Amino acid sequence: MSGNKQGGLTTHVLDTMHGTPAEGMEIHFYEIDNGERLPIKIVKTNADGRVDAPLMQGDEFRFGTFELEFHVGDYYRAKGIELPKPAFIDVVPLRFGTYDHSHYHVPLLVSPYSYSTYRGS
Repeated sequence: MSGNKQGGLTTHVLDTMHGTPAEGMEIHFYEIDNGERLPIKIVKTNADGRVDAPLMQGDEFRFGTFELEFHVGDYYRAKGIELPKPAFIDVVPLRFGTYDHSHYHVPLLVSPYSYSTYRGS
């Protein structure tokens, strides 16, 4: 995997059930190497539904396969939402690749029963 000083990786989460940013959602960030998930960091979203700093930037940015694991069920339980047992959507893993010198933004739009994502800017 080659390094790169110009790319970056960010994320944010929007709670479509409430129409608000998803404050306080835990996100686990992994690198995928030969099929193995290697933990990089665990972060939580702020009041804007974003993490306080890019997940990768500058010298730490690299090309490869990564996974963001969004802990959706815990987020809704903490908000007092009663979810079925087991929850329909509990943890959302998003696996993606970084392959060029651009910025990667991986947003998640989520409710207890649906989610979507896209490559943002």
